Amino acid sequence: MKRRNFVASSLLAASALTTARAEKPTAEKAVYEWRTYELRFGSPQSNIENYLKEALIPALNRQGVKTVGVFREMGKSDPAKLHVLIPYASWNAYAGAAGRFASDQVFTQASQAYMALPPDKAPYARYTTSLMSAFDGLPQPVIPAKEPRIFELRTYEGYSEDAVRRKVKMFNLDEIPVFYRTKLTPVFFGEVVAGEHMPCLTYMLTFKNMEERDANWKQFSADPDWKRISQAPEYANTVSNIIRIFLEPAAYSQI
Repeated sequence: MKRRNFVASSLLAASALTTARAEKPTAEKAVYEWRTYELRFGSPQSNIENYLKEALIPALNRQGVKTVGVFREMGKSDPAKLHVLIPYASWNAYAGAAGRFASDQVFTQASQAYMALPPDKAPYARYTTSLMSAFDGLPQPVIPAKEPRIFELRTYEGYSEDAVRRKVKMFNLDEIPVFYRTKLTPVFFGEVVAGEHMPCLTYMLTFKNMEERDANWKQFSADPDWKRISQAPEYANTVSNIIRIFLEPAAYSQI
């Protein structure tokens, strides 16, 4: 009898532990869509900007995408480019977006003038898009305060898929804490799953100005933990090329 009671009690305890684990919430990782519009010579930039401001961003907000970023490159790029960051809360949120656009009559009405533009008035030659899965170490974006800021977008190309996986691990386990300590303030980290420059990862930092940016990167480079991490054998040969873009937010950007 005692043995039967012990076994029963053990099974109940195990069941309760399993249930508690199942009910424990897990953080969903964001999915980032990064679009780069290459603007067409001679076509008013207001055509695409009005579409973003009056149609696309409000529609995304209605879908639950709380903050959409729109950025211009610092200095003059030729041709001019406009960058858009769309942070979906999860893969499910991203997967259902197209259907929600199709049934959104407010979006259809607001984008009518843009969709009706003749070919010679098309605001962009083409746009590219990348899809990224957020890092475990920063599963959702961190939205900075609405104040004058600049942004640095960095893409790390890897020699192979394994090189990128090891660099992602390096960020998750060791490097992100050093970023925060040296005031390299992140907006997001994303492993690119579809897009250009693959295999690669992309992340965005924000600063008050270039002077703060330069000072904080200098502090990071001198950090003892970073020096130790960067020499670790398991993280050797993870980055083959770095692409940097400096950005300023558009007046209507929500980031």
